Amino acid sequence: MTSAARPAVTTTADGDVWRITIDRPETGNAIDPELADGLLAAFEGRPEATRTVLLLANGPRFSVGGNVRLFAESADPGRFVGDLAHAWHRVVRAVLYCPVPVVAGIQGAVAGAAVGLIGACDIVVCARSTKIRPAYGTIGLSPDGGTSWALTRALGAPRTLDLCLTNGSLTAAEAHAAGLVARLVEDDEVHATTTALAQQVAAGPVRAMVRTRSLVRQAAIRTLEQQLDEEAQLIAESAADPEGREGVRAFVEKRTPDFRGAS
Repeated sequence: MTSAARPAVTTTADGDVWRITIDRPETGNAIDPELADGLLAAFEGRPEATRTVLLLANGPRFSVGGNVRLFAESADPGRFVGDLAHAWHRVVRAVLYCPVPVVAGIQGAVAGAAVGLIGACDIVVCARSTKIRPAYGTIGLSPDGGTSWALTRALGAPRTLDLCLTNGSLTAAEAHAAGLVARLVEDDEVHATTTALAQQVAAGPVRAMVRTRSLVRQAAIRTLEQQLDEEAQLIAESAADPEGREGVRAFVEKRTPDFRGAS
């Protein structure tokens, strides 16, 4: 089947896990309008019964970023690239505000706007040989896709500017040390490890996890007083939630909680 005849993104419900797979390995999973639309549809089409999203990509590279050939072929590159950025930003927002945790596995190369995509995920498992590179400077562009946000949050402004202005790259070990990715695994283990992790997360209190995600992401821009108020509100919501009730009962009864049944 040719690339034009098959979808750029495939989805599968694997029990509690909604698996989303980018499937354009012949282009390095380069970002184009079809891929952006496919990813957005995949997130918006998540079955309500699934409790975690698993994001993977086929082929040796997770994504090389934007499809530069299409940029070059466009009669109006400013409009084309701007429209693609807006489409990709809808994807990033779908990841950021997903009602369940998002776990991603990355390998090979992560470049351009794909850096922003992984920065929006909750847990990222990274193959040890992976290289992460903004790469915008090589084609005379500034970042999009949340890449500047993800890198600055992890590295700080001085290191992010050094990386972007000199067209540098991060090794997997450097990305892990900076906190851009959560876990490192051997190259041939990334998909299996990420799948197992997604299943583990799906068995947990996913609504409490989403509240935790909100607290962690807002911590850098809130005062301590604001954060304390938000923590008090969200832990009260969690305690009233069937998940919290089940967790407390299970603790008192000295048994493993069944969060899947806490609806």
